Amino acid sequence: MLGDKLRELREAKSLLQRQVTAELEVDTAYISKMQSNEKPVSRQHLKKLSALLGIAEQMLLTHGLADKVAER
Repeated sequence: MLGDKLRELREAKSLLQRQVTAELEVDTAYISKMQSNEKPVSRQHLKKLSALLGIAEQMLLTHGLADKVAER
């Protein structure tokens, strides 16, 4: 799931949630909910996350689409 992948990538970069929140200009609760797959990730946030995590936006989009397929 996308949230799990985001957590994995964030931890691999040794980034704290508060560092991600500063970059996305959101609160820590939002990041926590994104990583637990309780909140969807907007396209705008995916762009910023891909840059911050040093990963292709397309890879994150693929995980997000896989989540949508799994929901059905």
